[in-house]
Amino acid sequence: MAFPLAIALILGAVLLVSWLDPLKVLARLPVDAGKVVISGTKITMQAPKLTGYTRDRRWYELSARAAAQDITKPDVIELHDVRAKLEAQDKSTMALSAVNGAFSRKAGVLHLSREIVLTSSSGYAMQLEEATVDTASGGIVSDKPVRITSQQGTLNANRLQVEKSGDVIRFSDVVLNLNAVDPPAAAADKPAEPR
Repeated sequence: MAFPLAIALILGAVLLVSWLDPLKVLARLPVDAGKVVISGTKITMQAPKLTGYTRDRRWYELSARAAAQDITKPDVIELHDVRAKLEAQDKSTMALSAVNGAFSRKAGVLHLSREIVLTSSSGYAMQLEEATVDTASGGIVSDKPVRITSQQGTLNANRLQVEKSGDVIRFSDVVLNLNAVDPPAAAADKPAEPR
């Protein structure tokens, strides 16, 4: 039971990243001169935040402690303390957080690192150490351990690969631990056999 729920959580992650294309997000951020810091060749915007609706009318919110761009590397945007929320199709909420992110505008690739956590208000959580996301194809690759937890159990894997916007999901070296299930209520209500 936990394995299909893990797949649903991963699909939610794919949707979250594909709807929140960082290039589009950062290009639309309003510039507030009080929040822009220039240091050497690096321009940093403090506390950028963007909210809106997806094409199918689901709300989202993206924020970071800071977004920086080195003018000698104009295709790379660094993100620090990334936070994102998205309303899922079933009206639950998906939340993503990561300590660091780097978005390559030319390649359309977002690399997240350190303490990546994706949670659903439905009660599922995924933890990763790193993830590389192709925003065009919706593909995600993590070559480091992945942990997915739910009330039904825990899935641990050493590698995750999502292809074709979630149509294909592969785990490597999987350990699945299911939680014990209480006996059905009908069996518990059955009178004891006479002796």
